Amino acid sequence: MKPETKAIHAGNLVKALTGDVTSPIHLSTTYFRGADGAYPGGHMYSRISNPNRSALEKVISELEGGADSCAFSSGNTAGMAVFQALKPGSHIIAPDDMYWGFKKQLLTIFDGILSFDFVDLTVTEHLPNYIKPNTALIWAETPSNPLLKICDIEALAKIAKQNQLIFVVDSTFASPILQNPIALGASIVMHSTTKYIGGHSDVLGGSLTFAAKDEFWEKIKNIQETGGAVPSPFDCFLLLRSIKTLAYRIKGHCQNAEKLANYLNEHPKVATVFYPGLASHPQHEIAKKQMRGFGGMLSILTKGDADAARKVVNSVTIFSQATSLGGVESLIEHRASIEGPNTKTPQNLIRISVGLEHIDDLIADLEQALG
Repeated sequence: MKPETKAIHAGNLVKALTGDVTSPIHLSTTYFRGADGAYPGGHMYSRISNPNRSALEKVISELEGGADSCAFSSGNTAGMAVFQALKPGSHIIAPDDMYWGFKKQLLTIFDGILSFDFVDLTVTEHLPNYIKPNTALIWAETPSNPLLKICDIEALAKIAKQNQLIFVVDSTFASPILQNPIALGASIVMHSTTKYIGGHSDVLGGSLTFAAKDEFWEKIKNIQETGGAVPSPFDCFLLLRSIKTLAYRIKGHCQNAEKLANYLNEHPKVATVFYPGLASHPQHEIAKKQMRGFGGMLSILTKGDADAARKVVNSVTIFSQATSLGGVESLIEHRASIEGPNTKTPQNLIRISVGLEHIDDLIADLEQALG
């Protein structure tokens, strides 16, 4: 099946006696045991599994081409599960432009437990220089947040395989519709399902999809089931509902973002546009090779300082000045101010999540805000 069809049908539960076409919400926290003590319905306790969560994990696995998926209560929790599953003393190679939430985890929670280097993973040939005897994992993020860097997944996967390293790709900005890292050699694909998979800014979640049910998968499953940071049945229901329109929402996001990027690229008050769909993007050719579209995210550098950037985000009327991304509404924010005083994000950078409004209205809103 094609992704559009998988998104609609792969998460459907087995037909119930009541004949539901849309999967119902299963709120029970516990399930009947049989006379032999087993669980004939396939579920024991909702922290371990739940019909809605099982359906969500199934459809994400289908879309990513993975062997299994684990759903979590947030994207941060999903990423943290990977770090928790590593042996103390392990070394991680992470991108220099890493989502600040994961970078903060490493610096403030795992410092002293794990070691790490933040590396420009777009320069693949330099990566072997950072591999140490205790290196266990390469964490990539493509497209990256907020600079929209693109790293070569296939090239990084080869290096990881040669050195027997786990290779994780945060593919949140791309979604399963635009990019499938497992097909390019990744061990694990991470998503903040809060973003494009949820798509409506109304549910929090995260997921990890695995290329194989191996020893590391077993560790993550144990963290998920024993730690218990799992999404509620209602959260899973909302995500399953949203996935059905994912492929078509992504097409609209891509179309709008490409038009907006081209407009901003010519604007006299914009110094730089970061968008992998532009031919001027330094990794444009890599993006063309491994993505089926360039996504709905872009960032710009305004001509001026932080005050100039803040003036723009404070002047919009259709864009919402808010954190997060991937919803049907367009969001805009001065990114450095949310990342704190130690951020490496330029002070004049504005991050834009391009929504599904009419592109003419979005362009007109930024035109008056920049003007």
